[in-house]
Amino acid sequence: MKTGTLFRHLLSASSLILLSCAGCMKLGPDYHRPEPGFAVPAAYRQADAYEHGGIRDDRWWMVFGDPTLNHLVEEVLRNNLDIRKATAVLLQVASRFDAATAERFPRLDLQAGIQRQRQTTQVTVPVLQGTSFQMKTVDKRITIDTRSLSLPASFEVDLWGRLARAEEAARADLLQALENRRTIAQGIVAETVNLYLNMEALERRIGIARQSIELYRHSLSLVEGRYRRGLASILDVRQARRVLARAQASLPALRQELGIVQQNLALLLGRYPETAPARRQPADYYRLPDPVPPGLPSDLLERRPDIRAAEARLRALNARVGVAKASRFPRITLTASFGYASDELDRLFKPESELWSIAAGLVQPIFDAGRLKAAQRGAEAAYRAGVVDYAKTVLKAFGEVERALLTRKMQLERREEIMELLKEARATQEVAELRYKRGLVGYLSVLDAQQARYEAEENLVLVELSLLTNRVSLHRALGGGWGEPTNGPGDIGKDPKP
Repeated sequence: MKTGTLFRHLLSASSLILLSCAGCMKLGPDYHRPEPGFAVPAAYRQADAYEHGGIRDDRWWMVFGDPTLNHLVEEVLRNNLDIRKATAVLLQVASRFDAATAERFPRLDLQAGIQRQRQTTQVTVPVLQGTSFQMKTVDKRITIDTRSLSLPASFEVDLWGRLARAEEAARADLLQALENRRTIAQGIVAETVNLYLNMEALERRIGIARQSIELYRHSLSLVEGRYRRGLASILDVRQARRVLARAQASLPALRQELGIVQQNLALLLGRYPETAPARRQPADYYRLPDPVPPGLPSDLLERRPDIRAAEARLRALNARVGVAKASRFPRITLTASFGYASDELDRLFKPESELWSIAAGLVQPIFDAGRLKAAQRGAEAAYRAGVVDYAKTVLKAFGEVERALLTRKMQLERREEIMELLKEARATQEVAELRYKRGLVGYLSVLDAQQARYEAEENLVLVELSLLTNRVSLHRALGGGWGEPTNGPGDIGKDPKP
């Protein structure tokens, strides 16, 4: 029998068995998305003033209008070490998916061997004794060389869908790894943008501190001049020096905080930690982006990668219930082999040296002390736990969106109040300084007015930082508009194909 004939027999046997159970079985439940266990509203509670069209911009960080920030985000998507690690994990899971897929195909091996064997046999030979020959048995050592070449093949008939369910689980694992990488990229990008915004806010606060130092120096010169003319007391001089010293002492702490932020940003970019002097921020630094239309709550299940990862994990757990159930049923295996064996090399491929075999086997677990049944119960319990994890992930996502929307409302109101406070603080400072020069109030009134003004200016910086970082949180909570992690600029947006 030739090789082609042998494997035609093997494929014919496989086809007969497969056709006999065509359209029959994949044991275990088919996946259906579970209900989260709570009512999902038609619109977000805190989104009264928003449109419901949903975000569409894939690179949301560009709404800040900062080319430096855009460049940093692109760099972090290329070079961040956590994203690189997630990519390596993704490739590892992809290899397991390929292995699970390969289990559904026949296996063909090549076996070659050579064996040398020495053995002792007894032979009868004629021996001359006197004038006649006598037959005598003697021991003879012989060496036998055996050479073989064969192609064994095997194929498991997936009668109950065990291998199909295993492939389904591996595919879901791959999807989960892909969504996990996206989730990690989201966190890294959000942290990068927040660090950059924090860096700019610190630079503004340093600018305010320097401005206050210059004002306090000018005030100290004014007070000292009035003291020399007998128009102010030594207490006024001491108070002016104290306030100046306190303002000067605040600068090193702000510079330290700025340096730490810069170092953390460098680490995210895969660079050696480095610092740079504070940049001078323009007066029109703050520009509040337009509101983000959050879309419908039901859209969130499709947009957020952590929710998609949780659902992919649920798919895998569901498929593994089928694997565990099918493992309790018989396994049918087809095997075949074709090759040659000969003790002479020049006769190895002769027709008389040809060997072949074909067989079918069935294995049915009879007694395993409940091991397979326990494995099925464990898989079912793992699926139920996965349903709870999925619901928890969904509920947490809704909470993050509602919290970000509420924070934006409250911080906008707070900013309006602080801007009004700052307006009054500046006016109060002008009046206090004018009345002090005329000798109508003490210097303490001037100090209170100056400190109130710079405290209001710093509070304005902080509330504007809160609004900007909350915008980042809202984009992340909505799960949309994220560039793909990449190892090169040309790879952005490319997903591995299962």
